[in-house]
Amino acid sequence: MTDIHRIPVIAIDGPSASGKGTVAKRVALRLGFHYLDSGALYRLVALDALRRGVELGNEDALARLTAALDACFDGDNIFLNQSDVTDSIRHEEIGAVASRVAAFPAVRRALLTRQRAFRQPPGLVAEGRDMGSVVFGDAALKIFLTADAEARADRRYKQLIEKGIDASITTLLQDIRERDARDIERTVAPLRKSSDASLLDTTGLSIEAAVEQVLARYAAAIRLP
Repeated sequence: MTDIHRIPVIAIDGPSASGKGTVAKRVALRLGFHYLDSGALYRLVALDALRRGVELGNEDALARLTAALDACFDGDNIFLNQSDVTDSIRHEEIGAVASRVAAFPAVRRALLTRQRAFRQPPGLVAEGRDMGSVVFGDAALKIFLTADAEARADRRYKQLIEKGIDASITTLLQDIRERDARDIERTVAPLRKSSDASLLDTTGLSIEAAVEQVLARYAAAIRLP
């Protein structure tokens, strides 16, 4: 049997629309590691709650829903209750609701075991808000990946337009600032750079340059005595 703690983890945390998802996925591909988009789990909870009419302020009800979440990841496709919701969970409304439900301690506790189950050989790249600070505290490399709010709003705007989704950059910027405030101010697992995380500001970097930075830092980390 594999000692779970010997399986290397690269934890990439950071604010919304910082590019951490794209970077993490490409790093995982380059290394042949598994990939965890922890934000997708919270989006699944949000979507399931909305579909079931669960009160978004009811922490106990949301925690029960989270514990029983019927979700499946199959390559790039994500399923909820046997239905493909890959595109549905990416809507801005779902992201906003996910940020709200993620503030509840009971919801976060209910997802811990599911998140940690993604740690499989040969390794894992996990991205989110608390991957290094809470979920994988023993990660081989912890990255706090960020960019200024304006750059993040511009990236999100371009992503939505490319998908044919109407968007307002002014509204996106406001949403990002509000989401940052919720993530930073929540009492459980608030968004912040931990003391042992390496800061990576991608404001002026291309995706490929950011990927190379992470790979170089991982190579240095595993060479350390």
